[in-house]
Amino acid sequence: MQIYLPIAEMPVSVLLILGMGAAVGFISGLFGIGGGFLMTPLLIFLGIPPAVAVATQSAQIVASSTTSVLGALRRNALDHKLGAILVAGGFVGSALGVWFFAAARRAGQLDLVIVISYVTLFTIVGSLMLKESIREFWSRRKGGAVRLRRQAGEHAPYLGWPLRMRFYRSKLYVSIIPIIGLSLFIGFAGALLGIGGGFIVVPALLYVFRVPTNVVVGTSQFQIVCTTLVALILHAVTNQAVDMVLAILLIVGGVFGAQFGARMGRHLRAELFRFLLAILLLAVGLRFGLELVLEPDEPFSITTQETRT
Repeated sequence: MQIYLPIAEMPVSVLLILGMGAAVGFISGLFGIGGGFLMTPLLIFLGIPPAVAVATQSAQIVASSTTSVLGALRRNALDHKLGAILVAGGFVGSALGVWFFAAARRAGQLDLVIVISYVTLFTIVGSLMLKESIREFWSRRKGGAVRLRRQAGEHAPYLGWPLRMRFYRSKLYVSIIPIIGLSLFIGFAGALLGIGGGFIVVPALLYVFRVPTNVVVGTSQFQIVCTTLVALILHAVTNQAVDMVLAILLIVGGVFGAQFGARMGRHLRAELFRFLLAILLLAVGLRFGLELVLEPDEPFSITTQETRT
């Protein structure tokens, strides 16, 4: 069964899109992340224009993350003050990301920017996570003691920079400068690449800021919902790249898949969790990297250059 996507200007299989949404939703529920880092590449590999894939995926991220935020509110597992700081920086980052997105699109270099960004980001993050998971697994296998991490409330010296603020729910008294820097980067990357950024925010809050585990997911999802919603609106208004037909199909599929993934995720051990997520990130980065070295099916193309009036 085929359906025509008005913004992407191409027909797609309804069952295929629903299946992709369910598969990514399953992985999102399994790992507790938004899934945009996986869905956007899949849409691009399917032939959806990168600009449409990035912008439309933001709608699916907002829908899937909203349920997580509501659940965190019911469990009192959300630091509103920390979330507000993350959202403030994320708004600015999202606006800068959409501006850069539009500029790269006008210059005809958007596809190259997206590919290089995915390869760089996923290779770095995936390699660090893989190294950490292998080291912990090897230490446990040898029967040695696993290197102890600092506990919540114990922080590195650079978190004592000026403009310190106290976050009672997260047991923090740190400078807001690195927090705003993190949120700026997440907002920028999310708007440019169509990712929620959960695979970056969660490790950063856990290992850099030492936020208690029970507060991390809800707070990060709150930041992701707010900043991604802003990016979605800006993409729709500025770039006219949001395909609502495609977004609805992705949301419907993702809702079903996320339920099953969340149930399985409760039984994953921490080191296995990081190992599988690292392999997934490296695999996506490798797939994009191949596009930089392999000869394309159509070496030449004709496009209409966008100009300002």
